[in-house]
Amino acid sequence: MFLSLKNDSGNCFGSLKIFGSKSESNRLLILKAIFPGIKIRNISDSDDTKILSNALNSKSNEIDVNHAGTAMRFLTAFFSSIPGRKIILTGSNRMQERPIKILVDALNSLGANINYVNKNGFPPINISGQELISRKVFLEADVSSQYISALMLIAPSLKNGIEINLKKGIVSKPYIEMTRDLLNYFGIRVLFTKNKIEINPISNIENKVKLVESDWSSASYYFSIVSLCKQAKISLNNFKQKSLQGDSVLVSIYEKFGVKTTFIGDEMMISKIPYFNLPKSISLDLNDSPDIAQTIAVSCFGLGINCKLSGLKTLKIKETDRLIALKNELEKLGAEVNLTQDSISISSLSPIKNNIIINTYNDHRMAMAFAPLGLKTKITIENPMVVGKSYPLFWDHLEQIGFEVEKDINF
Repeated sequence: MFLSLKNDSGNCFGSLKIFGSKSESNRLLILKAIFPGIKIRNISDSDDTKILSNALNSKSNEIDVNHAGTAMRFLTAFFSSIPGRKIILTGSNRMQERPIKILVDALNSLGANINYVNKNGFPPINISGQELISRKVFLEADVSSQYISALMLIAPSLKNGIEINLKKGIVSKPYIEMTRDLLNYFGIRVLFTKNKIEINPISNIENKVKLVESDWSSASYYFSIVSLCKQAKISLNNFKQKSLQGDSVLVSIYEKFGVKTTFIGDEMMISKIPYFNLPKSISLDLNDSPDIAQTIAVSCFGLGINCKLSGLKTLKIKETDRLIALKNELEKLGAEVNLTQDSISISSLSPIKNNIIINTYNDHRMAMAFAPLGLKTKITIENPMVVGKSYPLFWDHLEQIGFEVEKDINF
């Protein structure tokens, strides 16, 4: 299945409702499973969140999380801490290529009983839930922040709490801070110093409601769209100027690309700054917010800005190797791309090529990151429904702001 889209006018206007943050929602679902008194409002409508919710409510002894990496990591920690729960946790072929050894080793050192079904260090895993007694654990912090968050979320339910000692530099630190802040919201004290996180157990949380802020990662595509437009003004609901989400750094990044952001109450308005002088080149370290790297890379290409984006080591173990995927698709469009293990450099040497099909590699962010180029040329997206992983209404929303979207095309 394919989808083609374009916007010949170069203008985008509209008001959209984006559902709650996937990252916040997934953390809150784990906490609610431990403390049922928690109530969640404006939960994400993403496939990933639905998969996690269904898994937490399942009585099956085998759970398949498909492509949902957050669910795999959070559920590994959660089920390992439930005495008597025996379960095999598996996923898609790509999920079975994504490493989980660092988290499994950490949990086993706390007293968990987790074994590999096939390949050492990778899902599927066989979990036999135990009471985790040990408090101190050592963890490499330079691979995935989700390993750390997974431990933090179960910590309040553990008999002796947890002391996480972090080795190496921390990647995606704002996601760890998000976990900390959500725990703090429910009265769970977290001591987070440079290389250590300490959390003590609590017995209960009663009737506490959390309204989930809308998803900044989903909003990133509209920042890209506005930057590429001739004229644009898009209103997005339920966003905070001071956000728990690290991807809110979009505001300061896209200001460099001529995008103005205004907050009025819980509404965020993004608009095109007229007659803005774009930079010829830009260099950004995205170690704290790697999920917006694809969006920024495509924006720079579409605007004719040479860019170097670094701090992207974690992109190689996502739904696909996102660095290689970006290189492949941008080069098809006419870019010159160079990669290292943690960076991508992009320059545009010629006009954007027409009639290009963008492969998505079963990665929702590949599909959505390239969609804004419909303002420059007709773009065709392969496997467009992959966006359901985080943003099921994405294509409908593009139509609402002025894109022509042709669905269900066969080649």
